[in-house]
Amino acid sequence: MSLLPYSLARPFLFGLDAEVAHELTLGSLARVQGTPLALAYRNRFVDDPVELAGLRFPNRVGLAAGLDKNARCIDGLGAMGFGFVEVGTVTPKPQPGNPKPRMFRLPQADALINRLGFNNDGLEAFIGNVKRSSFRSRGRLLGLNIGKNAATPIDKATCDYIVCLEGVYPHADYVTVNISSPNTQNLRSLQSDEALDGLLSALARQREALATQHGRRVPMFVKIAPDLDEKQVEVIAATLRRQGMDGVIATNTTIARDAVKGLPHAEETGGLSGAPVREMSNRVISQLRAALGPGFPIIGVGGVMSAQDAVDKVQAGADVVQIYTGLIYRGPQLVDDVARALKRMSASKSPA
Repeated sequence: MSLLPYSLARPFLFGLDAEVAHELTLGSLARVQGTPLALAYRNRFVDDPVELAGLRFPNRVGLAAGLDKNARCIDGLGAMGFGFVEVGTVTPKPQPGNPKPRMFRLPQADALINRLGFNNDGLEAFIGNVKRSSFRSRGRLLGLNIGKNAATPIDKATCDYIVCLEGVYPHADYVTVNISSPNTQNLRSLQSDEALDGLLSALARQREALATQHGRRVPMFVKIAPDLDEKQVEVIAATLRRQGMDGVIATNTTIARDAVKGLPHAEETGGLSGAPVREMSNRVISQLRAALGPGFPIIGVGGVMSAQDAVDKVQAGADVVQIYTGLIYRGPQLVDDVARALKRMSASKSPA
């Protein structure tokens, strides 16, 4: 258990603008990671390994992409007890993202809305930060999440993804292709049948070339949106299998507002995350599992605010889970709670 209860820090952080608090937290983590001060938030690691996509996940709870877009705090975040950490989304060139303000809390709903827009320092800086981290050397897994620059036309998006894939490949345990953020214009159109097929086909070919070059085959996952109907999920599932993808991450944020209607900031443009996306995410996970069958890796993310939420996500069909907004609302203790609950769950299913 961490030495500093998050309940003491949260009132101060929630008194600040959401993005200011976010940057302050990341800056603090970047400064103290790897020092004795990390004991303030470090959790004892829960060992609960599971094999997925040819990888050994040290436990079943990971950090979702989006929190550490520039990979500055991999070791600091890892110290909270995550078995795997995913950073990014990174784009080939640096970009500032959308105009501020662009992040809003909805505390009555345990939710956030963001329209950050893949703000990041670019691929070169990202790789430099990844190379400085020691997380992978401790046997944990690192996922690197890739996207396209906002200025790149959607019909040229594949070029950006290939540039990013080539850059991150030597440093990743798995690579995530992000086609589901609502905050980059037209990005979600890449989830359509023909566009997705073309993108993943090009990335699959490039991955095979990189595997030969580097002597290792890095799994590729695709991150999808919750705002999909059952037919769209079935089409995506078929495309993932056809193009040899190794897994799927379900889901990103939602553009729906039904669950937060009438709350302050509810009508802000952007992706809604946290508790309101939980059931949407679980529905997509369940549909994916039905379409993909047993054995195809699914990482469940969206609305994990408690240990029970994580259990529900696994029962819906996920193999492992990720958290993001739950960490902001509940603090590092949530990582420990989820890891222990999922370990108990897996132990109860194991033959005596």
